[in-house]
Amino acid sequence: MHLTRLALTDFRSYPSTDVTLGPGVTIFSGPNGEGKTNLVEAVGYVATLASHRVAHDAPLIRQGAEHAIIRASVHDATRDALVEIELNPGRANRVRLNRAPLTRPRDILGVLRTVLFAPEDLALVKGDPGERRRFLDDLLVAMAPRYAAVRADYDRVLRQRTALLKSAGPKGGPKGNRQSREAVMSTLDVWDAHLARAGAELLVAREHLVAAVRPHVERAYTAVAGDGGPASIEYRRSFEPPQETASEGASHGERVKAAEDALRAALAEVRDSELDRGVCLAGPHRDELELAVRGLPARGYASHGESWSLALALRLASFDLLRAGREDPVLILDDVFAELDAGRRDRLAALVAEAEQVLVTAAVPADVPPLLTGIRFTLSGGELTRAS
Repeated sequence: MHLTRLALTDFRSYPSTDVTLGPGVTIFSGPNGEGKTNLVEAVGYVATLASHRVAHDAPLIRQGAEHAIIRASVHDATRDALVEIELNPGRANRVRLNRAPLTRPRDILGVLRTVLFAPEDLALVKGDPGERRRFLDDLLVAMAPRYAAVRADYDRVLRQRTALLKSAGPKGGPKGNRQSREAVMSTLDVWDAHLARAGAELLVAREHLVAAVRPHVERAYTAVAGDGGPASIEYRRSFEPPQETASEGASHGERVKAAEDALRAALAEVRDSELDRGVCLAGPHRDELELAVRGLPARGYASHGESWSLALALRLASFDLLRAGREDPVLILDDVFAELDAGRRDRLAALVAEAEQVLVTAAVPADVPPLLTGIRFTLSGGELTRAS
């Protein structure tokens, strides 16, 4: 799988640009602030319908423009596809596939698959648990786009149930609040069932994914860190499952049912605390992906170099998992070589050099290891020029 063309209109710093691409390595170099990351951010948006830099779409639209447009031509073994995304601040975005409008933007997921390495990846190790949950969910959707709907359903139910909890007053509060609390109690069982049903599917999928990606992470960490390690990952639920959990040989459906029952039991146990605090205290939104190096929690104990090695290992493991039995996803290395020492640069380059398509950004061309050679573009004054 590779991109053959990327065209932007009023996206970030670009009034208009059109880049022809191909297999192999493509390097975008130029001073900071010229728009290198904006290019690969657009590629990532086509694959995920989200930016790796901001949580909302408004900053993606060039100042003064009404909307932004991303067009990407994608080639794989089975077809050529044209993806067009119109970003509309304050309104629904529009998505077309091969000129045909799509009713649901998420139906575009899976047409382009990417793995993006960026300086922000350090937050996977040093950041809060939400960063790691997002990593798992993004990888789930890349592996099986249907999980975009599962994720959206859970988020919707969580928001509605949390709003219900917030509407209840604390126990022993004013009379009006007590009445509100009683009204909430009468409907909370229904919402518990909704949350447990939606959450169990997501939780079990994450646990299965962690089991699948674990050996890839362990190998990739050793390859990047050299003599350091070992590294390990573990999925930790936000609640203790009951004794009657699904057995090792249980089917997917049996595992989901067991997780649903366990989550409903956990919600019943924390109900009084939830009503007092107005927050949902159990479910996949509070789970953790635990990362460790040398048997110690990575967050707080890993050195800067170990943290970078582990972040890179998570991305490399994602690439290995996504390419298994299928075409390579597009690899994006956004200014990561500047963050690494010479040894890690060379080891990372050796691991990704044979991917079908690698897009690299670098402020200093010399930061890119010699092993990654290919087409070069330079950015200066907002202009993108192919080097001769």
